[in-house]
Amino acid sequence: MRKLITLLLITVLIVSCVNNSEKETFINDLLSQMTLDEKIGQMNQYNGFWDATGPMPEGEYQKARYRDLKNGLVGSMLNVTGVDNVRALQKIAVEETRLGIPLIFAFDVIHGYETISPIPLAESASWDLEAIEKSARVAAIEASAAGLNWTFAPMVDISRDARWGRVMEGAGEDPFLGSLIAKARVKGFQGDDLSAFNTIAACAKHFASYGFAEAGRDYNTADTNEYTLFNTILPPFKAAVDAGVSTFMNSFNTVDEIPATGSTFLQRDILKGEWGFNGFVVSDWGSIGEMIPHGYARDGAHAAEIAANAGSDMDMESSLYVRKLNELVTSGKVDISIVDDAVSRILGVKYDLGLFDDPYKYCNKEREKEIIGSKENQEAVLDIARKSIVLLKNENQLLPLKKNNQTIAVIGQLANDKNSSIGNWRGRGIANSAISVLEGLKSYEGNKLIYKKGVDVYYGDTNFFTRLDINYSDRSGFNQARLAAKSSDVVIMVLGEEGFQTGEGRSRTNLLLPGLQQELLEEVYKVNKNVVLVLVNGRPLNISWADENIPAIVEAWQLGSQAGNAIAQVLYGDYNPSGKLTMSFPRNVGQVPIYYNYKNTGRPSKSQKTVTASAYSDVENSPLYPFGYGLSYTSFDYSDLKISSDSMNVNQSIIVSVTVANSGKYKGKEVVQLYTRDLYGSLTRPLKELKGFKMVELEPGESKTVNFTIDNSLLKYYTVNKKWESESGDFNVYIGGDSNVEIFKKFKLID
Repeated sequence: MRKLITLLLITVLIVSCVNNSEKETFINDLLSQMTLDEKIGQMNQYNGFWDATGPMPEGEYQKARYRDLKNGLVGSMLNVTGVDNVRALQKIAVEETRLGIPLIFAFDVIHGYETISPIPLAESASWDLEAIEKSARVAAIEASAAGLNWTFAPMVDISRDARWGRVMEGAGEDPFLGSLIAKARVKGFQGDDLSAFNTIAACAKHFASYGFAEAGRDYNTADTNEYTLFNTILPPFKAAVDAGVSTFMNSFNTVDEIPATGSTFLQRDILKGEWGFNGFVVSDWGSIGEMIPHGYARDGAHAAEIAANAGSDMDMESSLYVRKLNELVTSGKVDISIVDDAVSRILGVKYDLGLFDDPYKYCNKEREKEIIGSKENQEAVLDIARKSIVLLKNENQLLPLKKNNQTIAVIGQLANDKNSSIGNWRGRGIANSAISVLEGLKSYEGNKLIYKKGVDVYYGDTNFFTRLDINYSDRSGFNQARLAAKSSDVVIMVLGEEGFQTGEGRSRTNLLLPGLQQELLEEVYKVNKNVVLVLVNGRPLNISWADENIPAIVEAWQLGSQAGNAIAQVLYGDYNPSGKLTMSFPRNVGQVPIYYNYKNTGRPSKSQKTVTASAYSDVENSPLYPFGYGLSYTSFDYSDLKISSDSMNVNQSIIVSVTVANSGKYKGKEVVQLYTRDLYGSLTRPLKELKGFKMVELEPGESKTVNFTIDNSLLKYYTVNKKWESESGDFNVYIGGDSNVEIFKKFKLID
């Protein structure tokens, strides 16, 4: 058997080497045939600039781009979707240009193509890596059926600031969990074989520090030190590289006062150097040209020079490479080897996708019709939607709802909204196509429902490019809402954010419920205390008043196509919620940024009343709801925390175990979380760091022992020596249901 396994491994290695050799030979041969302009063309990406199946483009701008396409000066196009459109443009690239190099077609497939999954922040709350991978797989299957072969996802930015609207695209505040989710999503998009017709190239973004924008203001300066960069920001990007991600996208912000697009340190030293990344880097939209208003580049030619030399391989939409790079190479400001390296990387991804074997492999009309929006895909996104819901509060077991003989008032514009739940960055999700909360509730026929809007959150149509007109004055629907609530047994209030109130460019300084929703909530509560607050939102909100007064609170996020069904099934108890928060919820916006893995400081706060400690005078330091928090309709008890040894060296490991018991009345799932604390080091260390988690499902009265292994790899961090290593010393280890767990065991790492 050993001989057979060895023989198989040798065979795999030989095949791999042959394949790599064939790929390298093919690319080098093609590169040798290319003119300088054709090489630069591969580094140029244009947005779809005309109806590919319609008449020839009009206007000089469109005509110039069309000429570039026909002359082989375009390597990729974005925002061109649908088999007919993709085929038409690919035909020009393959059949009308001198070398016939196929295009790669890109699109922001962030949480679904047409069948929409929950926003990524919601999905992360499931802590279910298999479900997250499957969600990305569904997105890839649909996108590839529409002719696409490249997505600008996953976004793996760590962020601690709910004011930043793009938190909806990421996995929250923790680098350990964020790294695992990055791997899952890359695998979901790319599958096991990138050359398969139903996989697409993934793109890890935004490299780097974009999630640390000052004041949560999008595109703003990001001021981080080297150790925060390596210990907190970079791990999910490294995980994406380890998972085989095909491409990276750089970010709009500065890192060490240099725009990321022009950062040699990030793109050449770390990504392509230390990490050995073999794919290519694409700029974010126009970010090469944006180095001019940054005050870093003096003009377009200078910006192109900086970006190319720094390692930004493909120019998204600024047109600076295709217009300036030839002269820069000719004058010696950019070495031809820089261009050759970039083009080789781009051609390599096209080779991996199988586009040189069949440029039209993604252009199958029958598959497009059969796959997109299929029942199977809808069932998959319903599954992840249910798993993403977090139960924040449930006093007196108000939930789950009784299924018969109740009168239920359903209040809130968002309850009858079929659009907001699709969220931002919705791919080709069809407006108003989601199952609304009201529709989901109506599928349960045993109760009487009374729906009242109560108040408009927003007015008019919504889209990516407009600011919403929020209602701050019209209370005309308040009285009907009060009357409905007064005559009902239970009130379900669906409040939160319209789908385009989070996402790119949607920074907020106020994290309260938008408009008059908070006032409506308080008015309804005055006439009926049995209120279930269902939050439909894309970021953590300040719901301190609700936490103090409302008996049941459900964080339902923006859950995608099947939102209403998922929410109804949870409210009625057909699915027991198991989600856990991946971003801390603040008590008010003044606490932001707030996160669990903070540093202790030299004067840690023990009491709000202590003046000379690191504390607020008007509110507790702690979040309203911490990272890792989430309730169930049942209850879980933790006991008998054990550790196999109180010491270990770098070559050893220890086992930590705890008994988890279902002490409630319902079958349920619990995310059991492992945290460590390094008590001292060459750098100050966080109070807690997530180092593992396991999902257990228990029947009422059932208990299980959950084991975790701690080895040296979990104790490493980027130290003062500027390398990843562990340091001998004392550690605490905690196991519990959220990051507030206090019971721990001690162990020592010895030399």
